[in-house]
Amino acid sequence: MELKTYITTGERGTAAKLASAIGVSPSYLSQMASGASPISPERCVAIERATKGVVTRKDLRPDDWQKIWPELIRRRNGKVDRLAASDDAQPPTGGSTETDI
Repeated sequence: MELKTYITTGERGTAAKLASAIGVSPSYLSQMASGASPISPERCVAIERATKGVVTRKDLRPDDWQKIWPELIRRRNGKVDRLAASDDAQPPTGGSTETDI
């Protein structure tokens, strides 16, 4: 779930509680949610924990999460699932979607 959606669809006070839980001001949280301020990897982890996984690191950093947290890439039978590791929803052309590691 996007951070902005989490904040706007939650009960009253959700933003203030989340901001307090991750140690930022509500206005800075709003800037992060709107995309005006980047969200550091450390804050992504804090947000994921504070939201109990409703907002994930993958949600917060869709373009580079696999470079920052390669341990989150799903594995099947000892092979990396390239579709799960990709930002692109399109399967690679030809061959398998798995890579030996």
